[in-house]
Amino acid sequence: MSTTEIILNMLAETSTKDISKVSKPETFEENIEVARRGGNVAGIAKQALEAETGKPVITSQNAAQLNAVVTGMIEGVVDAEE
Repeated sequence: MSTTEIILNMLAETSTKDISKVSKPETFEENIEVARRGGNVAGIAKQALEAETGKPVITSQNAAQLNAVVTGMIEGVVDAEE
């Protein structure tokens, strides 16, 4: 996953939580609808970003690959500070 994919996932989760606080779903079906609405918020953001950049947001990277990149960046910063 790319950083953008993770951020969009976080946006979907946060949007779902915020929508849930307002709409107060009581049934499983209502919760599913709230989750769809939260995901839609991130979907709109994804489409807008792809329209602006002309590039797809979804990548073939998986979480392990991204973790290796982030770890390398952190280690690079630590090495530079020493």
